[in-house]
Amino acid sequence: MVASAATIAAPRVLADLLPASTRAAAIARDAVLVLAGAGAVGASAQVAFTIPQISPVPFVLTTFTVLLVGAAFGPLRAGLALALYLAAGAAGVPWFTEGTSGYAMPTFGYIIGFLAAAVAVGFLAERGGDRTIVKTVGLMVVGNVIMYAFGVPYLAVALDMSASQALEAGMVPFLAGDFVKLVFAALLLPGTWWAVKRFRHED
Repeated sequence: MVASAATIAAPRVLADLLPASTRAAAIARDAVLVLAGAGAVGASAQVAFTIPQISPVPFVLTTFTVLLVGAAFGPLRAGLALALYLAAGAAGVPWFTEGTSGYAMPTFGYIIGFLAAAVAVGFLAERGGDRTIVKTVGLMVVGNVIMYAFGVPYLAVALDMSASQALEAGMVPFLAGDFVKLVFAALLLPGTWWAVKRFRHED
């Protein structure tokens, strides 16, 4: 993505606020963002705990980080960041949940869902989906639904569960936490845009 005067004047996502006056600078900026995004997701995956009596799926901070990366970076940079996270982790980098790696795990479907969700959320954010509280709520709901759409069926197949069992183990226990993350994001993202708008006007 190449920066231009128009991009600087009207950023589509928060990452566009980072200046890049030449094509080379824009490429370098975006490469750093991709690496940073993948690293942030990997770091957040270590904030996790599992309650086996409730679900084989760990409670993680990763889902929130993925959605923020998607909204802040836009679809291309977020997609590349999550593709790097997925590919490197599958190849052996121990930055999946609790320092794991590889793809022979029942929760790998959620990681695939992270990539799809980040791209979708980034696409919506580019079109103003993170500028108001109501729109951000919708954006976060879409992202979460996509993650579950990949993660729950994969879990069912991997652990030979019925559809209802997979939903009870792979989605229901996490809805309360998703709601808290959604509320926080609905305040954080529009609030950041409000602060940016005010600063740019004052500048």
